[in-house]
Formats: sequence, C-alpha cells, structure tokens
Amino acid sequence: MDLNNIVSQLENTNEEETEKLLLQYNRENSHTFSFDQTEESLRIKLCQGVLSVLGRQVQPSCQKTCLETLRILSRDKRVLGPVATREGMLILGGLARLNPGEQGDENHKNGQEDTQSEEEERVVVEALKCLCNVVYNSPAAQQVCVDVQLAHGLCAILHTARTWHHEVGLFTLRLVFLLSALRPDVRGVFRRELHAVRLLTEVLEFTLDVSWVGPYEAAPPDPQALPMPAEDNERTMEALKALFNLTLSDTGGEEDDHQFRIIAAILRHLLMLKTETEDKTEEAHSHAINLLNNLPVSCLDVLIDVPVQGGLEMYSGKNLDAIQMLIDFMAKRMDKQGSNYKEGLTPVLSLLTEGSRHHREIRRFIKAQVLPPLKDVKIRPEIGTTTRNKLVRLMTHVDMGVKQTAAEFLFVLCKESVDNLLKYTGYGNAAGLLVARGLLAGGRGETQYSDDEDSDTEEYKSAKPFINPITGHVEEPMPNPIEEMTEEQKEYEAQKLVNMFDKLSRQNVIRPMGVMPDGTLAPLEETLCDPPEDSGSDSD
Repeated sequence: MDLNNIVSQLENTNEEETEKLLLQYNRENSHTFSFDQTEESLRIKLCQGVLSVLGRQVQPSCQKTCLETLRILSRDKRVLGPVATREGMLILGGLARLNPGEQGDENHKNGQEDTQSEEEERVVVEALKCLCNVVYNSPAAQQVCVDVQLAHGLCAILHTARTWHHEVGLFTLRLVFLLSALRPDVRGVFRRELHAVRLLTEVLEFTLDVSWVGPYEAAPPDPQALPMPAEDNERTMEALKALFNLTLSDTGGEEDDHQFRIIAAILRHLLMLKTETEDKTEEAHSHAINLLNNLPVSCLDVLIDVPVQGGLEMYSGKNLDAIQMLIDFMAKRMDKQGSNYKEGLTPVLSLLTEGSRHHREIRRFIKAQVLPPLKDVKIRPEIGTTTRNKLVRLMTHVDMGVKQTAAEFLFVLCKESVDNLLKYTGYGNAAGLLVARGLLAGGRGETQYSDDEDSDTEEYKSAKPFINPITGHVEEPMPNPIEEMTEEQKEYEAQKLVNMFDKLSRQNVIRPMGVMPDGTLAPLEETLCDPPEDSGSDSD
C-alpha cells in the first residue's frame, strides 16, 4: 500500500475509515523491521497523523489499531521525533494508564475494581509496547519520561501486581527495566523515592507463589507440583532484570539489609524451581545468579541457613541444595558449545568465589566436588573432562575476564595458598594469577581462612617428588639432548644460546625479569642491584 496515499487520506477520513486504512498498513508491515530511508519523511508524517488521532476521543478498537501502527513505526529510531515529545509521551502514558493522577490510578489507590473490557486492556498493552520501543530507541523520549515522572506511574501499577493480566504486567516490568537501565538518575528515583526494590520483591513473591515458614525461609516447592508456567517465568525474569539494575549500587543500612535477605531467600526458592522447558529454567537461574552477585556477600548465608532433613554434620548442618544447583549450572555453562563464557559463566564463578571466600561451609562443599584429593598425577591438570580440568583450561583463556575469574575461583578454593593452587594447576597455568597478585615468590592471599586442611592421598604423596612443578604432572623421562655431546660442543651450544638471548635483549624483543622480595616481577638488573635488606632474623 502506498505510504503517501495513507498519509494524505489519514487527514480527511472519519474514525471508521482511519481504522480500516491503518489495519491494512499493519497487516502489510507486521514483520517489517528494516525500512526504506527514502520514505522517512512520510513515516514521520504518519507518526504525527496517528498521534493526532490518538489525541482525540476515539473508540478503543481505533486506539488499538493506531497503537499497533505506532509500534511498527517505533522500530525505526529516525522517525520518533513527533512521539518523543511531552505531548506524544503523555498521550502514550495516558493510554497505558501510567500518567500520575489518571483515573485508573485513583481507582487502584482507593481499592476500587478498575474493570476493563478486553479491548480496553489490549489498548493498555499496545501502549506499553509502544513506550518500550520508544524509550529504548530515543534518548529524547527517555528525558521526557523523567520530566513527566513516568516512574511514579509505573510504581503505581506495581502496587496492583495481584490483579495484572499477563501482558500488562510483562510490559510494565519491561518498561521499568528499560528506564532503570538507560537512565541512572531514574534508577535512584525508583530506589530511594518510590521504594521500587520492595515493590519488585513483592511482585516476585506473588508470581513465584512464595510461602514463608521463617523470617528468610520460603517453604520448599512441592516435588509433585507442575513446572512454573511460561507466563509466570517471563514476568519473573523481567522483575529480576529490573531488580538487577536497582541493586547495582548498595546504599547500605539495616532496611536494605533486611530487603536483600528477603530477595536472597526468594532467589533460593527460584533456584529450586523448574519451568516448562530446560532452556527457560536455565535462563531464569541465570538472571537469579546475576542478581545474587549484586547482594552483599553477608546475605548469602540465607542460601544455606535452611533446615535439612538428617543434617550434614560435615558442613555444620547447613542445607547446600542451592549451592549444588549453582555448581550444576556452572558445569552446564562450561559444557555449552560456542557459548559466551564472559556473560554466561563468569557471573556464577564470581558468585561461587565470593560465597567460598566468606562462608566456610560453601567453600568446603564446593572444593569436595571441584578439587577432590589428587590421585592420578600422570596427566596434565588441563587435560580431561572433570570440572577441575575444565577450570584449569579456563586459566589460560584468551578472554582476560574469564581467565582471571576462573583462576580466582580455584585460588579461593585452595584457601589462597600458592602451594595448594600449584598442586592442582601447575605453575604454568597459575602464573598469570600469581603475577597479578604479586605472589610469584609464594605465600598466601590476604583473606583469613579456617585451619582445617585436606590430607593428601597416598598416591599423591608417593608421586610428589617426581611431579614437574611447571606442568603439574609426572612426566615421562625425556632423552638428554646433550648426553652424547663432547665438552667443546656443549660449550659451543651454551655460548650460542647466550648470544641469542643477548641479541634479543639488546633489541628489546625480550627483557630479562626477576622476582622481587614481595613476589612481583621487575627488570633483572633491579632485582640484582637491590638485594632484600637483612633484618637479622632467620628466613625460610
């Protein structure tokens, strides 16, 4: 259908003809995401025309059709000028029932039932979809949202979560997520003025059907219950994403600590749930893990302070089911072919690292599975299919973030002891971490750990003298290349090697380095010229 014809007719048609005209445009462009640039000015005029119709008193069916047209047009960020104005955003906000002071909000505040026909509800949904597109694609629209205090309207809707129809809730939460992601200043308004963290927590609590049996303890899910419905899962993930944005910075305080512990308890409950598909379950757990990373590490005790039948004496009676879910999630992400480790794996590694660093039971439980006592040391640490083998391989990953996170995780499981880490990984794999932490000379990290120690197996003790500390395994004897050389040949080869290193050094291709007393690397001449001061005490 000719766009020029639509624009010209739109100005001179009645409501019924306008609806028919736009319905045809919507059918032809419902799957259009790439637009003809030569018609850009016409699409801008169409935006203006549609907003003009929406500004009049028209029937809900016509409003819905106009909003569908606007939603299609809002996929093109170059034509959003007419919409990203105060007038345009107020029209959309009013149709979505988000403008402060709107009659719908007053009804909710007064506890009255805000009855809507199915057609009126579709208008609200379409308006919310349009707002999501416009806010995402237009910085000008984001500023208008701040000016008209759209966040206040959104939080008024969050108060009514128990009466939501699915799509109203879904796109309301998505709009909260978008605004809080794109505007840090609005993030502060949501959190400090509007108490959106509490509101979103209540949304999660209701959506996941949480029943409390203790201050921070949710009743375990019924093993016979059906999986969480797809619609509930979708709203849950949008709420988690919005909460992630609002908890990026910790303002502290007792009230926040209480709220964070409630969130941790709800997330523990979510980790124990399954949805209709395995992929959706993994996606929901991924968002839960991202949010757990934002909570203070002191709140992670909520994950394990749950009664467990029979008790686990070796872990002080703590319930580690949620930690097992995190370990399983980590293993699944490591095995995922072609996955983005930085986004998919590092959050769960970071969470397990901090949990292990600050909670002894979590560390011991994870270490028993990830770093069991060594028996077979004939194979290099990075070769094999165990979780330890996969993590050691990640210690030399090309992505610096992945590499550092994996190394830090193993280091914490070894109680930040260099000797223990080298036992499980070999010096070559651990060198990057040791350089970064200034521990090339050995020693420990700064965190204090309990005195419990794992005893070595008899197999490891007998093989230990023959382990190559660089590779971390027992190597097969190699033939000595200089065994049959004469002394003159050995001297010649040695001098040749010295000359090669000297040449590379003078050309600054390589630079000889040494280890300083504090375990950091420095140019060799500095380590030779500045011997450590003799304090007079015996040293190891």
